[in-house]
Amino acid sequence: MEWTEREEHSGIEIRSFLLEREDRSIPGVAWMPSDHEARGPVILIGHGGSGSSREDYVESLGRGLVRNYGATCVAIDGPVHGKRRGERSQNPALVILDFSQVWAADASMTDTMVEDWKAVLDSVLAMPGYGDRPVGYWGLSMGTLLGLPLVASEPRITACVLGLAGTIGPTATRLADDAARLVCPTFFVMQWHDELFPREHCFELFDVIGSDDKQLHATPGRHSAVTTETFRMTADFLIDRLGIPATNA
Repeated sequence: MEWTEREEHSGIEIRSFLLEREDRSIPGVAWMPSDHEARGPVILIGHGGSGSSREDYVESLGRGLVRNYGATCVAIDGPVHGKRRGERSQNPALVILDFSQVWAADASMTDTMVEDWKAVLDSVLAMPGYGDRPVGYWGLSMGTLLGLPLVASEPRITACVLGLAGTIGPTATRLADDAARLVCPTFFVMQWHDELFPREHCFELFDVIGSDDKQLHATPGRHSAVTTETFRMTADFLIDRLGIPATNA
């Protein structure tokens, strides 16, 4: 993993990176405590469709988990998103259109993203002092479409936050099959009036999740109207199940 940029704000280091893997580069960003003696968990954050590893809510979540729990948070750009777009337009409508086309046409997309995440996790846990840290995953919408298969196949991830997705779309069958193999504690978020993933499909996906420790949290509103309170609840659940005490009461 090559660190390409570094900045620091209020005790939080923000490092951009590139990881070269086979025939492609994996761009991403990490948020970590400036105090490198902090022993918090590693949290992988999967961003939503049309965004990137540096979109506002990912930044806010990452900084909060560092500040309050001493976590190291890592996000990578999804397929045709962020720096993976090259010179193509960053217009959100075009990004989501491109993703939808790849989602429908490229059966290897999910597995490729799972492999990328595992390569990044290998690199993070290989850093000095990181080998024995607990690992969690947080990802909604596209972060669930591509992240649930990761969690289901990665035993190092021992708690997760998923949601804003359901058994609909080109990978619906794959998603349901992987959900049945998901056994770690899971907090599932849904929006009652989601225009992209209707509630019956969200219920169906939650129902087949194999974990004995799973919670469903629903609030009124459309797909992107996730409340600040819900974000706090997801962080609290993740940290609780990872067994990490707060560093900032």
